[in-house]
Amino acid sequence: MSEQNNPRHDRFISHLTRNTIALILAGGRGSRLHNMTDWRAKPAVPFGGKFRIIDFPLSNCMNSGIRKICILTQYKAHSLIRHVQQGWGFLRGEFGEYVDLMPAQQRHHEDSWYKGTADAVFQNIDILRSRNPQHVLVLAGDHIYKMDYGAMLADHVEKNADLTIGCIEVSLEEATAFGVMDVDGNRRVKAFVEKPEHPPLMPGRTDTALASMGIYIFNAGFLFEQLIKDADTKSSSHDFGKDIIPSVIEKYVVNAYPFLDLQSGAQSYWRDVGTVDAYWAANMELIGVKPDLNLYDKTWPIWTYQEQTPPAKFVFDNDKRRGLAVDSMVSGGCVISGSKVRHSLLFTNVRVNSYTTLQDAVVLPDVNIARHCRITKAIIEKGCEIPEGTVIGEDRAEDERRFFVSPGGVVLVTSDMLGQRRHYVR
Repeated sequence: MSEQNNPRHDRFISHLTRNTIALILAGGRGSRLHNMTDWRAKPAVPFGGKFRIIDFPLSNCMNSGIRKICILTQYKAHSLIRHVQQGWGFLRGEFGEYVDLMPAQQRHHEDSWYKGTADAVFQNIDILRSRNPQHVLVLAGDHIYKMDYGAMLADHVEKNADLTIGCIEVSLEEATAFGVMDVDGNRRVKAFVEKPEHPPLMPGRTDTALASMGIYIFNAGFLFEQLIKDADTKSSSHDFGKDIIPSVIEKYVVNAYPFLDLQSGAQSYWRDVGTVDAYWAANMELIGVKPDLNLYDKTWPIWTYQEQTPPAKFVFDNDKRRGLAVDSMVSGGCVISGSKVRHSLLFTNVRVNSYTTLQDAVVLPDVNIARHCRITKAIIEKGCEIPEGTVIGEDRAEDERRFFVSPGGVVLVTSDMLGQRRHYVR
């Protein structure tokens, strides 16, 4: 019997997950998304037609059997808090299950908010201690992936580690944007460097480095000890990657856990959608025939809150006025009225009016696109009213005059840019 199907091993993992608290760090703005985070935190940004980015780490916790979850918020958190309250309130407190929201509340520093990732956890250390976990799983709230944290917990315990860091394999060029680990043949971390100019290589490889996913498993007592030590260090920036991890590598057992497919051994899907180009590309990937991220996997569902909407509708059918969508994803509540949608992704309640053409577009909820528009390679933000005859994505100079254009040529359009002061924060 394989270890993966061994009931004793499954019971071992379920014991670990029941005694683990997950902390999702969701307080950052995500400034590289530019205007998309003017009125919401990055984890609240919509993704994939009906989800929010934070739904992915939350769903991973649910599917992994981790039902004690705390979400640490700070920057413009209203829409994030509202989404979590509406969609993630189904856990039963009687069974010790919860998704708790922990806004920055100056519990330890009355003159400041969270100073860094480690300080965000330290400022809630009294709450965490009172819940007496064996392990603490620290997660970034702004990445797209599906991962069984139970397997990582089992590896952490079996290797008698104090800290385990989830990691992905990246090219040396990509590695300069990450925290990178130097490891030995047993995955023991020898060094951890942030955004290195010359990244350390993986053992036996000449072109690949191990980059941190921002996923950490700590023995709870060890974490609390290190947080207190870091809080007392005046020169610290109070960040896990810059301060905590480098300070413990020499004296303690710090291991890397590669995020690989259990069947093939290949690198599993993981995306940092922290730039406009990366966000657009990750949404576009979902349209493919067999995308790397399978949203139709019933064995690992992605949970979310979604409003009740009617089915998508396609109306009019003549040569000059035909409502159709090809190679696209169209969400509930959408009406494609005598218009053409090609290789695009439409979120909930989008209306595309007659004689309009969309190509390579990501259109967020509650957008109305008037007649005779041509929109190519663009992100249309929530609540926009696109005027009749608008052309986007054909003249870069004109687009730059009115909107934000990314280095990769993606045009980001918000209601503010259109002179529509809606300030959608949901």
